[in-house]
Amino acid sequence: MSKESKLILHEGIIASKILIIRNEKVILDFHLAELYKVETRILKQAVRRNIERFPDDFMFELTEKEIEDMVSQNVIPSKKYFGGAFPFAFTENGVAMLSSVLKSNSALEVNIAIMRTFTKLRKLLNTHQDILKKFEQIDSKLSMHDDQFLLIFEYLKQFEEVKQQQSEQQNRRKIGYRNSDE
Repeated sequence: MSKESKLILHEGIIASKILIIRNEKVILDFHLAELYKVETRILKQAVRRNIERFPDDFMFELTEKEIEDMVSQNVIPSKKYFGGAFPFAFTENGVAMLSSVLKSNSALEVNIAIMRTFTKLRKLLNTHQDILKKFEQIDSKLSMHDDQFLLIFEYLKQFEEVKQQQSEQQNRRKIGYRNSDE
């Protein structure tokens, strides 16, 4: 397998680990541990030793309800999967900060790949937003045209009614006194 295809495969795996929780794109600690090829407890331990580097906008701990939602969405098999611990969710900035906490060369490579994946997803989302705006513009034009077509059809209907009335008026039998030549 070429280096490029490995990179694409790697980015695909990373992208599948990115979740949206609290309106933030995050990667959970056990997914990061899997990517870094370390145990989750070791990753959490390194983070706890350097907790001042991880403010709330870099990392947060999931709530009981968020864990239940993840189980119901099949992100994780069950709450037992965590062994009673609440997972950490790392934002893009939190993942970047992990590179200063996890110092191995492989961790650095994985971190670079994760950051590139976040960047590509952001670009993709921006492109998606542009396309969505274009569709909204087209939709508004079409709805305006729909209104104009309805108006035209209403005028045609009224015109047809007037023509029908005129035709009935001309073809009706005249009443009143008749001359013998009629």
